[in-house]
Amino acid sequence: MKVGMIGLGAMGLGMARNLAKAGLLTAVYNRTTAKTLEFKVATYDLPEALAAEVDIVLICVSADQDVIGLVEAIAKTIKPGSIVVDLSTVSSDTAQKAAAILLKKEVIFLDAPVSGGVEGAKNGTLAMMVGGNIKALEKARPALEAIAKRIIHIGDTGSGQATKAANQIMCAGINQAVTEALAFAQSQGLEIDKVINVISGGAAGNWFLEHRGYTMTQDIFTPGFKLALHHKDLKICQTMAAQSDIAIPLADMTVINYEQLMNDGYGDEDISALYRLKKL
Repeated sequence: MKVGMIGLGAMGLGMARNLAKAGLLTAVYNRTTAKTLEFKVATYDLPEALAAEVDIVLICVSADQDVIGLVEAIAKTIKPGSIVVDLSTVSSDTAQKAAAILLKKEVIFLDAPVSGGVEGAKNGTLAMMVGGNIKALEKARPALEAIAKRIIHIGDTGSGQATKAANQIMCAGINQAVTEALAFAQSQGLEIDKVINVISGGAAGNWFLEHRGYTMTQDIFTPGFKLALHHKDLKICQTMAAQSDIAIPLADMTVINYEQLMNDGYGDEDISALYRLKKL
């Protein structure tokens, strides 16, 4: 089975490398061609050219309009019976729209957003939440297992993206809690490394504290997940929450905080840059 990868950004590049390492990558496309040069596979100047030559198309881009644009492009040439797996974070509505476009071409679309950051993409340890046809998922699973450690079928098309929205809301709350707690610890004159070490082993321990606590308290905000991208995701969450008439106050507060940081020029930093607003 031939697998093509579209999108070699911070997340997509790590995924493509793991696919190549597993001997499963057949073709790549990226808007800027420089990132394709390391791969000893077919490279294409147009996404529709790639889609015509593979059985499974993996997409990893940043925005809803990018996903729809790519789906419209590959729909011109993609073979009936192919599978398109979107690994991006977009809205459930966008996933359903993409699925409808491809259904007309007898192509199955899976919305399969991932969580785990750049580290997870690099190490092939991402968590993947999948919406769509379960038989298509099983067909694509050998390729997906090269990039994700946990792959869970959630339900119908759009349910993967709805699950990712829940994940992003939770990430906002964790970010708020960890940055606030470490700023508090700092105000108490505590040795931050010791605080992080002991709390990480207790009931309040979490991935974000363990992997970002030491760096944020040294004013290092190298992105594992860019703040501006999380802001984009939380805006999607706000729209979905409004449609369901449910309050997400932590996410709302995080959007406001992120906008302040973005206005100050920190949008390309890691989401742990929220610590900038809380520290002494």
